[in-house]
Amino acid sequence: MTGATVNILLVDDDKVDRMAVRRSFRELKIANPVIEASNGIEALERLRGENGYEQVPSPCLILLDLNMPRMGGIEFLEVLRSDPALRRMVVFVMTTSAAEEDRMQAYDKNVAGYILKQRLGQDFIELIGMLELYWRVVQFPD
Repeated sequence: MTGATVNILLVDDDKVDRMAVRRSFRELKIANPVIEASNGIEALERLRGENGYEQVPSPCLILLDLNMPRMGGIEFLEVLRSDPALRRMVVFVMTTSAAEEDRMQAYDKNVAGYILKQRLGQDFIELIGMLELYWRVVQFPD
């Protein structure tokens, strides 16, 4: 798995936030593939290659919003962590929720980090740069 291109699964129902992530990737000249899903159900279908979606190739890093329609982030994490084929996926939460309960629930589901969107502002590019460094140096599970 060493040296393989890391695919980014961006799970967020907010089109503006998805565009901001893509813009940051362009500005930093990060060419990693970014696959978008607008809720947890679609994300699971993409990860599993179901419902006409091509399966997201490994290694994969998931950027997950919590507040989404159909299936929110915490529910998505519960399903993800209970699926033997997906439970080791690396997930960073990017959310507007500063609620301690959400943060604790996310960490209880073994997320790699919990990032508040409202704190990003101008630091958004720095965040994406940090994530790129992370996926370049970390060994992903098979």
